[in-house]
Amino acid sequence: MILCNEVASNNFLPQSSIMHTLVLIYLSLFLFLSCNAVSTTENPQAPYIPTDQLFLDCGSSSSQTFDGRFWKEDSQFSPKSSLPSTATEQSPSVPLIPFTTARIFHSVSTYSFSLSPGPKFLRLYFYSATYPGHDKTNSYFSVMANGFTLLNNFSAFLTVSALGSAKLVNEYIVNVQTNQLNVTFIPSPNSYAFINGIEVVSMPDYLYTDRRENAVTFIDFNAILDNSTALETIYRLNVGGKEVSGTEDTGMFREWNQDEKYVFDVAGTTPFNTRFKIQYTAETPAYTAPEIVYTTFRKMDRNPKVNLKYNLTWVFPVDVGFLYLVRLHFCEIEPEVTESYQLVFTIYINNQTAESQADVMHWSNGRRNIPVYKDYVVRVQNERKGKQDLWLVLHPNMRSQPQYADAFLNGLEIFKLNNSNGVLAGPNPDSLQMTPPPISTGNRASTKPKSNWALIIAIIGGAVSGVALLAILGFLTMRLTKRATALGSAGGYSWRSLLCATTTKSTKTEGSSLPSDLCRCFSFSEIKAATNNFDDILIIGVGGFGNVYKGYVDDGTTRVAIKRLKSGSEQGFHEFVTEIRTLSQLRHLHLVSLIGYCNDDHEMILVYDYMPRGTLGDHLYNTDNPPLPLKQRLEICIGAARGLQYLHTGAKHMIIHRDVKTTNILLDEKWVAKVSDFGLSKTGPTSVSSTQISTEVKGSFGYLDPEYIRLQKLTEKSDVYSFGVVLCEVLSARPPFFRAAEKNKVSLVDWVRECYNGGMLDQIVDPFLKGEITSECLKKFVDLAVSCLLNDGSERPSMNDVVGSLEFALQLQDSGNDIGRGGDTKGPLVQKLGISDSDEMLTSSSEVLETTVFSTKESSTCLMSGVLLVFFELMDGNAR
Repeated sequence: MILCNEVASNNFLPQSSIMHTLVLIYLSLFLFLSCNAVSTTENPQAPYIPTDQLFLDCGSSSSQTFDGRFWKEDSQFSPKSSLPSTATEQSPSVPLIPFTTARIFHSVSTYSFSLSPGPKFLRLYFYSATYPGHDKTNSYFSVMANGFTLLNNFSAFLTVSALGSAKLVNEYIVNVQTNQLNVTFIPSPNSYAFINGIEVVSMPDYLYTDRRENAVTFIDFNAILDNSTALETIYRLNVGGKEVSGTEDTGMFREWNQDEKYVFDVAGTTPFNTRFKIQYTAETPAYTAPEIVYTTFRKMDRNPKVNLKYNLTWVFPVDVGFLYLVRLHFCEIEPEVTESYQLVFTIYINNQTAESQADVMHWSNGRRNIPVYKDYVVRVQNERKGKQDLWLVLHPNMRSQPQYADAFLNGLEIFKLNNSNGVLAGPNPDSLQMTPPPISTGNRASTKPKSNWALIIAIIGGAVSGVALLAILGFLTMRLTKRATALGSAGGYSWRSLLCATTTKSTKTEGSSLPSDLCRCFSFSEIKAATNNFDDILIIGVGGFGNVYKGYVDDGTTRVAIKRLKSGSEQGFHEFVTEIRTLSQLRHLHLVSLIGYCNDDHEMILVYDYMPRGTLGDHLYNTDNPPLPLKQRLEICIGAARGLQYLHTGAKHMIIHRDVKTTNILLDEKWVAKVSDFGLSKTGPTSVSSTQISTEVKGSFGYLDPEYIRLQKLTEKSDVYSFGVVLCEVLSARPPFFRAAEKNKVSLVDWVRECYNGGMLDQIVDPFLKGEITSECLKKFVDLAVSCLLNDGSERPSMNDVVGSLEFALQLQDSGNDIGRGGDTKGPLVQKLGISDSDEMLTSSSEVLETTVFSTKESSTCLMSGVLLVFFELMDGNAR
């Protein structure tokens, strides 16, 4: 202003010149400020400051600050037809804000927000609780935002039950083009909608989309990804690091979860945490991801030879029928890597090559501590609706002979993209609720009272039916009593093994319809009393699914094993239900008996007969228990085989176990084998014309049938393969994988085949058994084990044949006199196996991955063919 006044007062300049000078000065000042503003905005080290921030505590009557955010009461935005409400109970694991109060809708209702144009984070908070006058199991509704369908006939109750969590936060990205964001709640017929909190936060225009052409890699197809696309955040992970809260994010309140529960084999990976200063760039500005994401990472084993045989793998369940944006975050911070081509790996997403030569140092122009990210879009398809696994696999690529055989990842984000109809909604999870969602028939005549004649006819019909039913029940009771007496006198089943107890003192979880008529439903208080409030002293088993406790029920008269599944455990809600529905209908001497379950307060607890001898695996290796004698091992194998034989041929429908392994064979006080853990079991083909079923691959490392993995076709012969691995463990007292062993002994299956081909059967035998096992028994036993492991499932024996062969091997052992050393001849199955000396189940070359695996163009739930030769036979971990 001083300069302007001086210019204005200068009498030597004409008026027009003065005005011209003023215009130039103001123009220069404007350009200077604009440039300064732009440089500040584009400074890669600067944090992001949102232009719009709105946090609504729905149903609340006051505003307050919580967790770094100012939560406003929503009365000025809420539709008039809505009702505020307060939850009647509050879980201690759920924050009070914004989950204490809710806004409830019985008709179509819309929130309208005036915002600046551009993409926004829209977060919806749900707490599935009982609100006065509203049944939480009867809440089904849809949600739309600016024309996109975010949720459709959504049930918060079913969703949180499946997730094992009390609350739910759904995050979406929606572009605002007309300065207004409309969020509409649409209750399903005869139902209601609710919302606990709404959060709207702006974001940089091209954070997840890019104005540059072909900026995103589309795997196996072409599509357009721009700001007109709506996204739903499915996963956001700080790989190898801790949870990152919204307040620790870069201004957009994104939460970054830990990745451990999604890692396929946690034992074979190494998380790292460093304190290097991250240098953001214009391509990867500071708001891309917090610094802690780039300073933590997960890498492979420290042994490069081991790395060549394994993968770094994550598995993510996603809805089928959508495109997914997969963003991978990298930052090379290890001082050993100083230039490009020293560490190169391949990235596979859902059985397709996303990046054949991933070189982070090359991407960052040969500089360490420079963050980069790569985006890929993949289609997940299947004929069936529901969930399917999306696989992310990293494997060292040694084709260019890099210095290090390794792979790593710092962070990961997965987004669902809206389909052509603008829909992001997926189906509700599988539930225990047998009744379908409420649907209005529109027929009011059905609500009219019945006539007296109809009532009389109904009463007479009911009485006649009741008499007939009582007569049938009386007849069946007599028959069952005689049969039970006969079985009991023969040392067979007890009443407990014939029928699960139906009486109970407990009440079931509201909305649950688990089969309490088939087995007992315990209350959570009963379970806590049985385990002394889950006292650690009573823990008898630990796994990825949770803990197993020794307990006492019925006033301390009945000893039981109580498996408490972890919230969000890998076994999950679906497997919990499958276990109950399968075991409650099966009764056999060699199947573990399910006594009951507990589903109170989102708990997933199973109660079994107590098996005092533990698992078969507890007596083979890594144990202080004395070695089992040969005859006892054979009898245990025969018992387990009979249990599987019953599943395959004795039940009403064939049941395929899918998780046969030594830790799922339990031993009672008399060393009787019992097959357990039916969470992954599947009902086999029900028609004569069909011999296999299509399904996503599940099971345990080291036991998976390679044909099942390759074809994704499940048959009972997959159980036979797994049992063949068990037979090898029983004979050798070695686990399926032993990483500290010599190269040719890492895989038990490969080693047994090698010894079998070379006529060196004695090398397979547990040293404790040498001198005890006869040559005839050994040959018969190994012949059987190797035949179970044939690559072609159709050539493997049935479980009927397995039982017969094991019984014959026991007879040979009992009647034999000669002590065998295995002989020096190759087994008769060598030609059938089609194995040469050069064949390896665990390949050491990444070239095999590219030439034998990724020729298909179909999206798949798992990796196929050769790639699985690299990772399917991994160390058996506790978690699936």
